[in-house]
Amino acid sequence: MNAPIRHRANGATPAQLKELRLLRVAVLHPDDTDGRQLTQQLQRIGCQVQAFWPPVPTLPEGIDVVVLAVQPEISQLEFAWTKAENPPTCIAVVNYENPTIVDTVLRLGAKAVLPSPVRSFGLLSALVIARTLDGEIQAQTRRIRKLEAKLNGARCIAEAKSILMRTRNVSELQAYDLIREQAMSKRVTTENIAAAIVNANEILSIGVKPRAGRIGA
Repeated sequence: MNAPIRHRANGATPAQLKELRLLRVAVLHPDDTDGRQLTQQLQRIGCQVQAFWPPVPTLPEGIDVVVLAVQPEISQLEFAWTKAENPPTCIAVVNYENPTIVDTVLRLGAKAVLPSPVRSFGLLSALVIARTLDGEIQAQTRRIRKLEAKLNGARCIAEAKSILMRTRNVSELQAYDLIREQAMSKRVTTENIAAAIVNANEILSIGVKPRAGRIGA
């Protein structure tokens, strides 16, 4: 009976807690009381933990979460893992606040912040919140990319139809039918055919200058 109550108290579902136990975590923190406390707590949760200090510029492959001590000496460092397409979830550990520290936390894209000294509670909630927020952001990013790709495809099809209407002297519907027939015969998308038409038109247009009208015409 205690486990469900604990889940609700932490705001985490059993599935979320199970996911935490599979996480590979890099702790970028000095080997001090806070660093050891973080490592021990993460290991108690069930995470696979690796500790590094000073911070390594490149993480081991497969790291899901980075717990990073944000200190003045790292404020100017660049971390390659923050630029990855799907970067690991970052949790910042701070022992005081000033504009430099806050700017560094934002630049790292931290999804949660832990105050120092690290206490025996708070890390589990920070992990759940950070991972949930990161998952939602990644899902939104994927949806945005799909919408952008769909919009770009629609624009490309519209341009290809315009080219066919001008060069083949056909209607808009007929132009689209030509694109669709080619897509079906080649077993590709209409966007692929449209892109090929647009690219071919651009190549054929290289060096072609519009003819000037005759004087007095």
